[in-house]
Amino acid sequence: MADLDPSIPADIDTTRPSVARMYDYYLGGKDNYAVDRAAVDRVEQAMPEIRLLAQENRAFLRRAVRHMARQGIRQFIDIGSGLPTAGNTHEIAQSVIPDARVVYVDRDPIVLAHGRALLATDGNTRVAGADMRNPEGVLGHPDTRELIDFDAPVGVLLIAMTHFLTMEEREGIMGTLYDALAPGSHIAATHVTRDGHSREAVEKIESVYAATPTPIYFREHAEVARFFDRFDLVEPGLVTIDAWHPDPDDPAPAATKWLYGAVARKG
Repeated sequence: MADLDPSIPADIDTTRPSVARMYDYYLGGKDNYAVDRAAVDRVEQAMPEIRLLAQENRAFLRRAVRHMARQGIRQFIDIGSGLPTAGNTHEIAQSVIPDARVVYVDRDPIVLAHGRALLATDGNTRVAGADMRNPEGVLGHPDTRELIDFDAPVGVLLIAMTHFLTMEEREGIMGTLYDALAPGSHIAATHVTRDGHSREAVEKIESVYAATPTPIYFREHAEVARFFDRFDLVEPGLVTIDAWHPDPDDPAPAATKWLYGAVARKG
């Protein structure tokens, strides 16, 4: 596979793996570099199911967005949205609510360039360059403010993102999001777990991500649950993602469970 077009902006670091580009490669995309593919190969040695898990994660996103839209949520913020792929958040939401509005948020320059090119003609979407570690910057970004009415319920997505936060970061970030959202808002997140897995496998994957700008943290169920503090979990609660309202059209789940997921509501 050839590397990306050299005309891509010079601020893209091709010497270190990128989480967004690695995820693109998990899903079979082409927007990645040799350094990303080498990192994925190392993850795959410890987690052979990684490509199927990435597909499961996308399936959870689809189910979560449909659920929120069916609850009447008409606006979404997808934080850490990653590179565009089939079944993007706005496509799912607009299949239920045709005029649903979506702000995609990411800090990766390739994500921003590709997302803006893809969505340039969609008046109900924006792509904001911001970092989840600065939730005020996410919520106050001009593109967010242009599209999102914080006096009405919002659906916030943190799909495969919370495991890049320390527990110290969790309190401030999740608290800021909670305080900014209107009652009836929902939040959805997925998070890797060390439950049921060997220390060796977990440490091997953590070492790969330690070489990226975004280290990853594997946690137990009770630790993951703390990311939903103050929110009310939607049934069936915090479960492995294959068990959250499974859909017959989804890919067959991996035999090994590496991801917890939940949708929660602000009362």
